[in-house]
Amino acid sequence: MLNINYDMIIKPILTEKAMKMIENKVYCFYVDIDCNRTQVRKNLEKIFDVKIEKVNILNVRGKFKRRGKITGFTRKRKKAIVKLKKDSKDIEFFSQLS
Repeated sequence: MLNINYDMIIKPILTEKAMKMIENKVYCFYVDIDCNRTQVRKNLEKIFDVKIEKVNILNVRGKFKRRGKITGFTRKRKKAIVKLKKDSKDIEFFSQLS
């Protein structure tokens, strides 16, 4: 039996582009850097009780930032773009936002 790791899904992405993708049953999340597609799929299916067709993962590098003499990078992230099957129900969290 799979234990659900709620810490793996950090937060949903609520940008304008991500909100347009919801019409096609495509949802975006920030996920933990150490997780993979299979772990994201299984956790999202258990948490939201949906059927997932495809998961794409993107590694986002940290941006270079500078404040006076001090320079550095923001932290790196990982995005998961999840497409649901046509017969799957929508994720209620996103339907409340639109």
